[in-house]
Amino acid sequence: MTLYPEIEPYDHGILDVGDGNHVYWETCGNPHGKPALVLHGGPGSGCTPYFRRLFDPAAYRIVLLDQRGCGRSTPHASAYETDMSVNTTAHLIDDLELLRRHLGIGRWLVWDVSWGSVLGLRYAQTRPGAVSELVLTGVATGSNPEVALLTRGLGRIFPAAFERFLGELPPGERAGNLAAAYHRLIESADPGVRVRAARAWTDWETACVPAPSRSVPRYEDERFRMAFARTVTHYFGNDHFLGEGNDEGVVLRDAPLLKGIPGTLVQGSLDFGNLLGTVWRLHQAWPGSELVVVDDVGHDAGAPTVAAALVAATDKYADR
Repeated sequence: MTLYPEIEPYDHGILDVGDGNHVYWETCGNPHGKPALVLHGGPGSGCTPYFRRLFDPAAYRIVLLDQRGCGRSTPHASAYETDMSVNTTAHLIDDLELLRRHLGIGRWLVWDVSWGSVLGLRYAQTRPGAVSELVLTGVATGSNPEVALLTRGLGRIFPAAFERFLGELPPGERAGNLAAAYHRLIESADPGVRVRAARAWTDWETACVPAPSRSVPRYEDERFRMAFARTVTHYFGNDHFLGEGNDEGVVLRDAPLLKGIPGTLVQGSLDFGNLLGTVWRLHQAWPGSELVVVDDVGHDAGAPTVAAALVAATDKYADR
């Protein structure tokens, strides 16, 4: 068996985290089991039932949440009036601590995917006493070179899609940080400009999967598309709110702070993020980590071989 059976939450709620934000959370599995926190990707994707199946429900108390501005959390980033200035990495880390205390949890395993790995790593670096282990997949660290690769560097691999992506921007906005340029469009007072920019952003994301045009179901949901594009460009265009030094990589720089926290990194061999060697560099700098490379898989936490490796990792830590 690769995945555990489908389960439903035994509890859920809405947590007031301040700044007018209310975050949705749910708990599944064994109420007396080992606590495990799931951090979704995006930023802005929201949690899904699939993540529940990566943990033994008899062994784990599985906690999922929709980060600020997405999923069932409010206010939703798709609404133009939603204040994005209170949606930063520091805010999200504070939210995790509020939720941990709200649920009466001392330490928890933190499971992360894609953007969630940036958040989870930074959470562990700044709140090491709250994290027992880390399990990461589709690993990212949020450095500026990673953003440049995803927004401009991959244009050499997908030139036709990149030409369309670049062409949506005014000529004066086509140099520099493309995510920041797109975010300015998505924050436009003109709703038509916002809609076109969000569509162009998710079209580029689809091309980089790679997948056929307009074939990713969640991007065809207008509300999801707007919130997702707005949130991703907000983070990508602002150094992931990691502060000075992110041109070299703040999370990578601080990897030695993870010493004493065991971790498993599950990475597809065809994940385009590998072009910068980020996951290998992180593994080398993180004492006590293990790297599991899954052949012939890209940036896909749902691939059966990736799922098998993730379940093996959570099983390994279940009794620790």
